[in-house]
Amino acid sequence: MKVAIASDHGGINIRKELISLMEEMNIEYVDLGCECNASVDYLDYAIPVAEKVVNGEVDRGILVCGTGIGMSIAANKVKGIRCALVHDTFSAKATRKHNNTNVLAMGERVIGPGLARDIAEIWLTTPFEGGRHTKRVNKVTAYEATHG
Repeated sequence: MKVAIASDHGGINIRKELISLMEEMNIEYVDLGCECNASVDYLDYAIPVAEKVVNGEVDRGILVCGTGIGMSIAANKVKGIRCALVHDTFSAKATRKHNNTNVLAMGERVIGPGLARDIAEIWLTTPFEGGRHTKRVNKVTAYEATHG
């Protein structure tokens, strides 16, 4: 598995924590920044991660900003992205099993580094369940293809 990861200025600390996690898990990653304390636009980091996912350069993406809201909204504007904003472990598992999400968003001002690591580890290791969920995911994809 290969993962693209990025944050804006509000998510740098958790992004670095998640990079350490992926190194411990032997997961290849591409770090797309940011490395600044000055305010930046989350869109400039969410879109490149999402595009790497849909272009097949990476398998999944992880985004972190202050709340995760801006990153998730921006990522979901890219056709083919199913980004979930997650701040608990139950949702991390469910969003992979049931929704086959390909991008995870979190907020550094909402959760701490320990919980962020737990969420990311669950999200990275949980497979898509398929079955009845495949039909639902395919409906989303079909709608996006005709209305995107």
